Amino acid sequence: MPEPGRAPVLLAAGGTGGHLFPAEALAAALTRHGFIVHLATDRRAARYGEAFAEETVHVIASATLRARNPIAVARTGAMLGRGFLEALALIGRLKPAAVVGFGGYPTIPPVLAAVWRGVPTVIHDANAVIGRANRFLAPRVTAIATTFPDVFHDHPELAAKAKLTGNPVRPAVVAAASTPYPASDKRLRVLVVGGSQGARILADVVPVAIGRLGTDLRMRLSLVQQAREEDLERVRNAYASLSVTAEVAPFFSDLPARMAASHLVVSRSGASTVAELAAIGRPAILIPLPHALDQDQLANAGVLEVAGGAIRVVQKNFTPRRLAADIAALAESGPRLAAMAAAARSLGRLDAADQLAALVLNVAGIGTRT
Repeated sequence: MPEPGRAPVLLAAGGTGGHLFPAEALAAALTRHGFIVHLATDRRAARYGEAFAEETVHVIASATLRARNPIAVARTGAMLGRGFLEALALIGRLKPAAVVGFGGYPTIPPVLAAVWRGVPTVIHDANAVIGRANRFLAPRVTAIATTFPDVFHDHPELAAKAKLTGNPVRPAVVAAASTPYPASDKRLRVLVVGGSQGARILADVVPVAIGRLGTDLRMRLSLVQQAREEDLERVRNAYASLSVTAEVAPFFSDLPARMAASHLVVSRSGASTVAELAAIGRPAILIPLPHALDQDQLANAGVLEVAGGAIRVVQKNFTPRRLAADIAALAESGPRLAAMAAAARSLGRLDAADQLAALVLNVAGIGTRT
């Protein structure tokens, strides 16, 4: 329970699962220590911010720089400037003990406002490559939390204030992590997920790949696939025509439990997905988003691949023929799937939220209640 008179902690996160899920995990850890936690976010957060009470969620103006032409740059700068003023007012009202940013341009106004007001600041980066917003904020904040080691090997001045905490995973993921890898049976349960925003490439390739599988294997499949609204009907129809058991939806609120129930995951390699695969320990075929400015998903997938927990396939090579071959090969070798699951699990950090909470409270000079 929150302790009376304690200053709150303000989290700043953009409105996608990749940013809000670790913020949710940190909020749960801080709440256990008796703190009220507020969230500064953007208007996209409605779907992913349910873990925060309505009165603690504050929408701050923000924009992401997506084009380099002068008009786009000016509009983005104006929106971020407006957000900075809104964040200044919010921090003045809340008087938080610390402000924690989780990356992305929506993090910039609240964290800069906190720096300007002299409030202790921490940024967390979930990826194997530090994002642009966090690179901008890193020299200005009090401390930096990282998911992977040595991300600042070329910047000793930033490495000096960086701490490896891992990527916090939601309480639902921690609960799912206690589920053993499913025993081999007649069914092969496959989860297909494209990240919090979905991925059309999976709707294009996966059903066709399933159609290339041998009849015996195809009849053994039990599929759960995330697809965007505009892709739902054609994906469902494709599986129906193949007589494949499949549940297709744009969003699954119980995704950690579904991941735990799966023998194999086919997915993008966003930071939260990779962290959840490692925490729960499930083998994966990962298709990094190809056009990311910093190629963070490529690096994230590489970490799991090197450990032996995933197969990384660049999108240009992600064809129905390739995917069908990979699924068939894995299905024929139950021991290989189980070994990949164990390799992924070896990278899991279920205590990441507690590690990050300890860093935040240390930076703020606050004692904790256990």
